[in-house]
Amino acid sequence: MNDQMIKVLLIEDNPGDARLLQELLMDVPSVAFGLEQVDRLSSGLTRLQEDNFDVILLDLSLPDTQGLETFVTLYSRARNTPIVVITGLNDETVAIHAVQAGAQDYLVKDQVTGDVLVRSLRYAIERKRAEQKIREQAALLDIATDAILVRDLEGRILFWNKSAERLYGWSADHVLGETDELLYQHPLPQFQDAQSILFDQGEWSGELHQVTKSGEEVVVESRWTLMRDDDHKPKSILVVSTDVTDKKKLEAQFLRAQRMESIGTLASGLAHDLNNILTPVLATAQLLQIKFPHLDEHNRRLLKTMEINAKRGAALVKQVLLFARGVEGEQAVLHLEPLILETQHVMEETFPKSITTDTHLSPALWTMTGNATQLHQVFMNLCVNARDAMPGGGTLTIAAENVLLDEKCTQTNLDAKAGSFIKVTVADTGTGIPPGTLDRMFEPFFTTKEIGKGTGLGLSTVIGIMKSHGGFVTVSSDVGRGTQFDLFFPAVIAAKSEETNDPEILAGNNELVLVVDDEAAIRDSNKVLLEAYNYQVLTACDGIEALDLYIKHKDKISLVLVDMMMPVMDGEITISTLQKINPQVKIVAVSGLVSSSQTAGVANSAFLPKPYTAEELIRTVSQACRASLA
Repeated sequence: MNDQMIKVLLIEDNPGDARLLQELLMDVPSVAFGLEQVDRLSSGLTRLQEDNFDVILLDLSLPDTQGLETFVTLYSRARNTPIVVITGLNDETVAIHAVQAGAQDYLVKDQVTGDVLVRSLRYAIERKRAEQKIREQAALLDIATDAILVRDLEGRILFWNKSAERLYGWSADHVLGETDELLYQHPLPQFQDAQSILFDQGEWSGELHQVTKSGEEVVVESRWTLMRDDDHKPKSILVVSTDVTDKKKLEAQFLRAQRMESIGTLASGLAHDLNNILTPVLATAQLLQIKFPHLDEHNRRLLKTMEINAKRGAALVKQVLLFARGVEGEQAVLHLEPLILETQHVMEETFPKSITTDTHLSPALWTMTGNATQLHQVFMNLCVNARDAMPGGGTLTIAAENVLLDEKCTQTNLDAKAGSFIKVTVADTGTGIPPGTLDRMFEPFFTTKEIGKGTGLGLSTVIGIMKSHGGFVTVSSDVGRGTQFDLFFPAVIAAKSEETNDPEILAGNNELVLVVDDEAAIRDSNKVLLEAYNYQVLTACDGIEALDLYIKHKDKISLVLVDMMMPVMDGEITISTLQKINPQVKIVAVSGLVSSSQTAGVANSAFLPKPYTAEELIRTVSQACRASLA
């Protein structure tokens, strides 16, 4: 310190006191002081923004501020510069409070000498530096779980803590003296910008993509701090980095889930509209065939084509809803044949024509306990992967058979158990899977597909669903020849149910049916169909009109056919209000979105999913009316 000038900022409005302090400092030959004086606190704050000072001498009584508030204001703006308070005899108590609030020392004007002044200034500077060093060391201890390194202005690494070793894989002996370029696979475009901000503002923070010793990419949140020497010149850069790789993966998964939820909501809305469009088309096509049985062959074929394509559209809408809704409902005893055949149908409708589908189902497949929606997802995930593995075309095979596994068969798979299983095979003739990839293919987020073409969650979803069903999966693959997945589902014995013939579709007996739907085409087609089978029909376009008509004709109305998705007043509220008017009212709830399980609690009700055929409409109304008569 003896060889350097100590820069002092004096904030004092009394010219005589300022001149005295200047003379006292000049009388000390061993230390060179550079004193600059301002007469207001506001002026002092301005100078501190413009230049660096080693110490501040502060008078507490100034024209623009008085007392302890003077120190508090200055300290809040100059925490890194030591402050020595100067005061008169009658203000010594205030000066003591200032020291308690953070001042390094205080001097009484009438008692100060040159030696006392110099000693106080030097003590303030040394104490402040010691405090800063302790704070720096404490900060390093507090964040020891983060990767900490110090590099010089040329990028050479000077310090490397244990957390940095754990995160990046290199030991301190290996990296000290090396440049930090080893942390980056490619030059970072934002590096120069970050350096500029660091030297301009003294710090920078941001997200960086780096690589470890093993070549694995990691994402870190990095904070850079510019370190200065005693002359306040930049000397090194402190870098503190937090590994956020897993956090970023979870964020990406959350965003994907949000995106899928949005897609599901959109798909549900489209399905509702499409079902409303298809319902009158399907019903009209069938009604015309009934009303005009003697049409020529050409016109009959046209009507049949209309009916078939309306049913085909309904099946596709049903498939969209199945995947848009995700997992719903509880597990039940079911047969796999319909699920496999429906999956095959979707593939044939949507996959490239260069891919041939081949299905082999053994007769009398056992039943299993499962959730149809989840199982659809398993089959479709595997089939989509098979499609992507055959960009030039090939054969996709789905097979199912009953198998018995003994203890010997289970020794090669930890998840396998002895017993009766339904084995479903999904095989392709595609590119195959390399051995290294086979070991990781079920890991979440692992994918070999291009960015934007795969989430890495498909196979992890398959394995999760299989485990939830008590099953397991085996995989075999030959690079260049194809891949085969074998799914093993535990079989259950379902009680045989007696075969029953479909109940006869009976014509009505002039019963009055109230049809409630916001779609005019559906109201009109339902009215024509029901009247063709000897029913009387009233129609309402929403719940409010339906309630008005029901109150007027409740003694005559035998049944109310209610669409669940309507504006103004939806089906649920309409049904609830009708039941308050008449607890015995007979209801048929109609919807292309709401499932039968959601209306199961409605008394005296039946459910009719959209789009429905003329036969399904008449049968449902007939059964409901007969139940009413019973």
